[in-house]
Amino acid sequence: MTQYYTRDTCRLCDSRNLRLVLPLSDSPLCDDYIAAREDQSSYDLSVYLCEQCSFVQINTIIDPKYVYRNYLYETTSSHGLREHFQSYANQVCEALNKYSSRLTVDIGSNDGTLLEYFKANNHDVLGIEPATQIAVAATKRGINTLPEFFDEKIASDIVTRFGRAEIITINNLFANVDHLNKFTKGLDVLLDDDGVLVIESSYLIDMIDNMVFDFIYHEHLSYFSILPLVNFFGKFGLKLIRLHKVATKGGSLRYFWARKESFWKVDAQVNDLIEKEQLLNVGPTTFDSFWMRIEGVKRELLDFLQSIEGSTIAAYGASATSTTLLSQFELDKYITYIVDDNTAKHNLLSPGFHIPVFPSEVLYERKPKYVLILAWRYLEQIQIRHKEFINDGGRFIVPLPNLKIIGNL
Repeated sequence: MTQYYTRDTCRLCDSRNLRLVLPLSDSPLCDDYIAAREDQSSYDLSVYLCEQCSFVQINTIIDPKYVYRNYLYETTSSHGLREHFQSYANQVCEALNKYSSRLTVDIGSNDGTLLEYFKANNHDVLGIEPATQIAVAATKRGINTLPEFFDEKIASDIVTRFGRAEIITINNLFANVDHLNKFTKGLDVLLDDDGVLVIESSYLIDMIDNMVFDFIYHEHLSYFSILPLVNFFGKFGLKLIRLHKVATKGGSLRYFWARKESFWKVDAQVNDLIEKEQLLNVGPTTFDSFWMRIEGVKRELLDFLQSIEGSTIAAYGASATSTTLLSQFELDKYITYIVDDNTAKHNLLSPGFHIPVFPSEVLYERKPKYVLILAWRYLEQIQIRHKEFINDGGRFIVPLPNLKIIGNL
């Protein structure tokens, strides 16, 4: 049985003053695609707001060893991420004027794609990735990767073996860590005196504005905004020196942190974005409105699916976000099968609902009348790839950010 626990304190400030703001439906583990039917539990996915420090989080924590040791997801399986990481590495080098580095460490390095581009910029690189098979494969490809969960001990071992890091990158992983205080103590050990910590993560404000609520799942324990993080990292003697807006994950921020006593200056855009966030004053009423929008789209989508009852409906996208959509919108009874372009997911069954997953070419063999685009943030790429499906009379149902039908009705 999967081990999990529930925390009753804020992940950043330890306050017990947590308020339920999004009562999402229970959901199975988002990426637990399986080869044969078996019982798979669902877990609470409710979202809470800390009324002490305004931090947004879920409080059901699945044992990370269960989630990550046999992880299927690889960076190169997502549309456009290789190009994103190439741009990422180049922009970080340009922003910091570092076209070489004694040591650049990527925590949660996955298949090493980002570090490839830092290595091309004359950085000595080291990855840390708990998914053992992915870490071993990355090392074989020339990106030295430790198959470990990062903590203070691992940080000390790295310093002993390789020295302290001039650059540390963490991409869409910091939100996946429960014990952030312990984790950040490890970052403090590893970061050089004038080093820079770069964290990229989904931005709460964009998640709400762009209706990316399906990005909420059990791997993502935290939903970051600027003000709570400034206070949190301040406890560790770190200052926010730069902020870059990024389009990935429905809207993200790339945070640059340095030691308060270092030579790094605070960029003017940091204060501008902080002021904008202060004016937004995100609180319970913000989430009340967000929840009403989510429920409104759900009702509209279910009404449409019921109106086409009897038609074959396939779905596109066997991703983590698909599991949240299937659970929250109660879509499993409408969908016959899912297609996806990630070969690692082919011929598996979806988490909890056990919907079979096939290559997207199956659309041309089985010719379903409708395809529900679960991977709606990649609609443009899917449309380009499957223009023939629409031309032959097929229809795409796009659930978010607002329901729309592509193709002739």
